[in-house]
Amino acid sequence: MPEARVPNDAELDWLTRRAVAEIIPHDDFVKALKLGRALRLKMGFDPSAPDLTIGHAVGLRKLRQLQEFGHTVVIIVGDWTAQIGDPSGQSKTRPMLTADQVNANAETYLRQFFKIVDREQTEVRRQSEWFGAFGLADVVRLAAGFTVAQMLERADFAERYQRQQPIGVHELLYPLLQGYDSVAVEADAEFGGTDQKFNLLVGRELQEREGQEPQCVYTVPLLVGTDGEVKMGKSVGNYVAVDDPPNAMYGKLMSIPDHLIGDYFEYLTDVPDSDIADVRGMVEERTGNPMEAKKRLAHELVAQFHDATAAGEAQEFFERTFSKRELPAEVPERGLSFSALTAGGTVRIPTLLVELGLTESVSDGNRLFKQRAVEVDGEVAEELRIPLRDGMIIRAGKHRFVRLLNSDG
Repeated sequence: MPEARVPNDAELDWLTRRAVAEIIPHDDFVKALKLGRALRLKMGFDPSAPDLTIGHAVGLRKLRQLQEFGHTVVIIVGDWTAQIGDPSGQSKTRPMLTADQVNANAETYLRQFFKIVDREQTEVRRQSEWFGAFGLADVVRLAAGFTVAQMLERADFAERYQRQQPIGVHELLYPLLQGYDSVAVEADAEFGGTDQKFNLLVGRELQEREGQEPQCVYTVPLLVGTDGEVKMGKSVGNYVAVDDPPNAMYGKLMSIPDHLIGDYFEYLTDVPDSDIADVRGMVEERTGNPMEAKKRLAHELVAQFHDATAAGEAQEFFERTFSKRELPAEVPERGLSFSALTAGGTVRIPTLLVELGLTESVSDGNRLFKQRAVEVDGEVAEELRIPLRDGMIIRAGKHRFVRLLNSDG
């Protein structure tokens, strides 16, 4: 049986308190860590989008810390549940993805996982290993142990039911499928955000039904996004991606509201608790400059997801570009066909931003324009349609620049 190093008291406190919301049952998990047996620590991800955000990194960092004691991380690629779409926190039914979409996203996900967790101590499993052989009888047997009333105990289902909003029968299966993953891999503990608690507890119940020792449930706090209001997510647009280039990552982190600085330090760094307490006190009592704390935070995270050299260069870029209101030394260039893009000699700014890769959608471009967050050659764009000029510099938001070149020749 593989062995693990038993943590000392200070290490145990760090593992079970820092960036932790709840451990169920807490005493059982502590006892398991003290036994010196390598635990199987499960975390599942639905590759419903191609990128991980640093919100995902909160739980992955905790898994990496436990790997350093010799425990095994079991990553579940939810190639079945992703096609349903996790209903946690959702106010409406999500569109179902195709298998091809899920598999393409999964490849990108796994590359990003291993920027955080140790590949050598990670077991990657796909749900299709066990669900691929499931028949209708297996699905019915799995569902037979639960009632509709139990499913409606989930806050999001209960709210949708009360508001008479649709709940697909396939969505009710989601917690059961996720829970069965724990049976299939014989998990000792499962990790997830606080919004996953119901699903993780279903895993405990299914393991007991199958005669296994029930897993411990380990939840981590949800990271609020850069808007300072709701959980970080790509659909909201308030995210920092694990794969963001250093300058973009640094700039996004510098844009977070002051009240989030302490949480980001606590959930995403190894900065000492005493330093974080000082930061929280400074922000609450307004006794210092939050900008300096943000610079430290941004440097820490860029160094973590890239390296120290990239972090230093990103800080210099930020200070040169934003603090002094200068353009960066090197503005990325993008060639477009002016003749194909313009109508009557002009183009709508939201369309141009999408073509330049500065926004993901026309609606994002419209929002930035209305917020007066689009600049053309250093001036705020006042007109929705603009003529194009070779070499013009477009700025979207605080930290995205492109020099436009005419590719017509």
